[in-house]
Amino acid sequence: MVSPVLGPAAAAPSRGPSHHGTAPARARYAGVVLRAALWLAFLAPFFYSTYGFANWLASRQDDVGSIVFAWERGIPFIAWTIVPYWSINLFYGLSLLLNDTKSGVDRLAGRYLTAQIIAVSCFILFPLTVTFTQPQTSGLPGFMFAVLGGFDKPFNQAPSLHIALLVIIWDHWRYRLKGMAGIVWHAWCFLIGASVLTTWQHHAVDIPTGALLGFFALWLFPRDGELPFAGFRFTADARARRLALFYALGAALALTGAVAGAFVSALWLILLWPALALTIVAFAYAGAGAKVFQKAADGSVSLAGRILLWPYRLGVKVNIWTWTRKLPAQIAVADGVFLGRFPTAAEAEAFGTVIDLAGELERPRGVARSWTSLAMLDLLPPPRDKLAEAAAMIEDARAQGTVLVCCALGFQRSAGVVAEWLVASGRSPTPAQAHKRLAASGRPVHLAIAADEPA
Repeated sequence: MVSPVLGPAAAAPSRGPSHHGTAPARARYAGVVLRAALWLAFLAPFFYSTYGFANWLASRQDDVGSIVFAWERGIPFIAWTIVPYWSINLFYGLSLLLNDTKSGVDRLAGRYLTAQIIAVSCFILFPLTVTFTQPQTSGLPGFMFAVLGGFDKPFNQAPSLHIALLVIIWDHWRYRLKGMAGIVWHAWCFLIGASVLTTWQHHAVDIPTGALLGFFALWLFPRDGELPFAGFRFTADARARRLALFYALGAALALTGAVAGAFVSALWLILLWPALALTIVAFAYAGAGAKVFQKAADGSVSLAGRILLWPYRLGVKVNIWTWTRKLPAQIAVADGVFLGRFPTAAEAEAFGTVIDLAGELERPRGVARSWTSLAMLDLLPPPRDKLAEAAAMIEDARAQGTVLVCCALGFQRSAGVVAEWLVASGRSPTPAQAHKRLAASGRPVHLAIAADEPA
């Protein structure tokens, strides 16, 4: 329900007084604008052709279904909200033009393209129609509705492409607009989001499905860091393959439940959320690795990573409680080094440094202590290079006070790193001795020790 506009020339930066360094800056920005213009030259016709094709296919069907709740009949038609509805077209082009780098343009275009391909595919495979008939309007709103009706048909509903693009564009500008400008931006984006209902262009179910698609596009092409699919190779580790299959089956079951349940109630579509989350986790075990969680070295997680993986993360927290509720949260190992489960904010404050190995969990809010994250996948032996790196981190952090080494449960990843530190620092002569020392603490420890390793 949105059409991209070819970027206006007015988006070029203003030319202030000439000074040293402006020429290279202008040259760089000229390259950014050219890259943006090339993307717009592709995206605009691609949008109209694919969107129009999906409309045409749906219009040839005798009976196109709809998903609408009874309470939606009470949503008023507010003609003037067509203005914020249309404004997303302007921001679509401006967002591409106003970037700092060519790679920033490419990643934003990748998000646009992802949202469009997935949304149009859904429109073709599962067309839906809006059931409301808009009243006649006049003036500027009437003109804008007439223009919209010239290419837009009432068939393409869930997921709302309008909402998906809104999520992408809102995220793009929220980093750039601060203070009052940021408040105005959030308020205007709220109006754009609400306008899909108050213009009677969409039904309620289109909004969360569109938002989920938008956040998926943000996750697939993150603002910073490595792309989730970069360097992907199927793992040769048999255990990792089994875990990937396990999570893929869970995703398939959730998807089946969403599709089958939708015939009873649209509320079953909420299972699309855990289906997507489990698919991402399966992708991690299949070969993508812990980078799919988009966790930074300070323990923070990208907004898209937090939202998309929330159902999985909720399951992880329940699992932590189930396995560790009767165990001490942390146990002392040696010389100010502690081993434990993932801490709460209050627990973390008791240590000088937290070394966090749980790729799937985010640093608790409010933690002021030093926090270092080295993301690893659960239930897999840590790679040798990461074991050595984390062990060195422990020794360095000891100079700043006590150290907590943690993962989700504190049974495997963190235990393996602490055992490595014990051996590397000479506190235990062999890995088997380190294992025995940790096991004597009374906390479950799961480490792979070679059969010929002396005790």
